[in-house]
Parts: sequence; structure tokens; C-alpha cells
Amino acid sequence: MPIIEFDENRCDCNPGETLLECLDRYNCPPPSSCQSGLCHTCLMRCVKGTPPESAQNGLKDSLVKQGYFLPCVCYPEGDMKVVMPDDAAAPHTSAKLIEKTILTPAIARLRFAVDEDFSYIPGQYTNIFKSDEVARTYSIASVPVLGDYIEFHIEKISGGIVSEWIFNTLKEGDELQISEALGECFYQAGEEENNLLMIATGSGFAPIYGIVRDALNQGHTGEIHVYQGAGMAEKLYLVDEMKILAEKHENLFYHPCLSRDATEDFESGRANELALTEHADLKNWTVYLCGHPEMVKATQRKAFLAGASMKDIHSDPFEFAKT
Repeated sequence: MPIIEFDENRCDCNPGETLLECLDRYNCPPPSSCQSGLCHTCLMRCVKGTPPESAQNGLKDSLVKQGYFLPCVCYPEGDMKVVMPDDAAAPHTSAKLIEKTILTPAIARLRFAVDEDFSYIPGQYTNIFKSDEVARTYSIASVPVLGDYIEFHIEKISGGIVSEWIFNTLKEGDELQISEALGECFYQAGEEENNLLMIATGSGFAPIYGIVRDALNQGHTGEIHVYQGAGMAEKLYLVDEMKILAEKHENLFYHPCLSRDATEDFESGRANELALTEHADLKNWTVYLCGHPEMVKATQRKAFLAGASMKDIHSDPFEFAKT
């Protein structure tokens, strides 16, 4: 009989019993609603073992790859260790800071050395732990085949417990814990000929920086239009690197944008508004949106109305903790 590990519980799953029913019997069920695989309220992740294919029907390929499944229709075929999405019980990895660069007064670039078995896809995110109790989520800007490190771009938030610690205290050589990589905002197989529209604000450029280089490295042939936006020039970063990258790839078009304090070096206006004005028909395009939650939400809707399919709109809204 399969054994299900969840939180600190070890649960014996009876024959013919779903994983949800098993956890309910042990008084530790996840939230659930329809119990028929339709609403996805009970979505969980398997971090050890393998969920049956039938428990992943209807989920995006990107979620399936990460071990997500629906416990309400999961009849375990073997032992499984399961967690809630983003659960801190998911495996952690030791990371050593090997490079810290202050790119602008508002943005720091961190590069960590991690174990060889740590895997991620450019554009995913992970949690950086200041301590066992304090962590913040940051998106990954690196590409595994382009460097033996994992890179983050950290925006300094006034009063931010983790970001100010990163800027003021964390130093090269320090070690900390990061969680495994999560998220589905990454370059998808089968997009090679699609035109890509990528819009980022602030440090939301971190996942875009990883995704665009991953796409190019995989031989993407469609056009790639990157709009990087900020209010002030000090919050735009890696501009020269992106211009050099665009010079090397004729299908890459880079648009640094300032909504305030615009100069002749940057396009004037909000990145999302400029992007949608210049690309009014997004039918058969793939869209990536990263940054301020309100920008992401509003642009998702406008991109859909411009013809992009919802399945082809990938997003990573950046919610900043108040402290």
C-alpha cells in the first residue's frame, strides 16, 4: 500500500482511495472543491515519487514537468512525497554567493554557486532564505548552459527586510539556502517560429533576461521584441548588454522605455502601452509579462483582446513584501 508523505504526516493510502481521500482520512487535506479534477483547487506538487498521468490530465505541460497533479483524481501507484505549491517543505539547496554587483542604486545582481543537481528553467523563480523564518521570492535571470551559476536581480525596497540585507550585509563567500525552482513563465518547446513579445518593468526584467537568451540559445527564428520599462533611468539596467545582444541577432528588437525623465537614449512612455501600440495584432504571438502586478493584469487582458491566446500569455507578477 502506497505511503504518502505530507507535512510531518506519513499516510497509508488504501486500495481504490484517492490521495485526497487519504489525506482527508488523516485530517490533513489540502483545500478542495469539485473533487472531480475540474476546478484545480486542490493542486499539489509531487517532490518524490511519480504521480499517475491520469492525475495530471488538463494541466499545462509546464506544470506537468514540475510535478503538479490533482490529488482528487490521483490513485497513487507508489510512495509519494507531496507539498502544497510554494510550500517551504519543498527541497532546499545550499547556495554560495560568488559575485555581487550593484548594477544601479536600485538593482543588485547576485550570482550563486549551487550543487550540480540543482535544476531550473530560465524565468522560473525560487525563494532566497535570510533565515529559516524569513524568505523572499526572486526570479531567475541566468541560463544553465551559459554559466555555472544561478543569477538573480534584486530591487532594493525601502525598509525591505531581505532586499536591504542583500544590499547592505550579504557579501561574497556567504552561504544561504534557496528553494527549488518553481513557476511556468519560461520559454516553451514549439515556440521556435512564433513571434515573441516580452514586456518587463523594474526587476521584472530578471526573468525576461533569462528567457530571451534561452530562446536565442535554442535557435529561435521568429521575431523577439523586448520592452523594458521604468520610471527613472536608474531603474533600467543591463541596457548595453541588451543592445549588444540585439546587434548579434537580427530577429531581436530591444526597446528600453522611460515613463518619466525620458531622454534621447530611451523610448518615451510606458513599456506595455508602447508595446501594444506598436503590435496591435497579436494573433499567433507568444507574450511574456513580468513586473508590477497591475501592469501584468491589465496587459494580459489587452494582449488577449489583441488576439493572443490565453495559453500563450505567460506572466510573472512581482508582489513586493512591505517589510
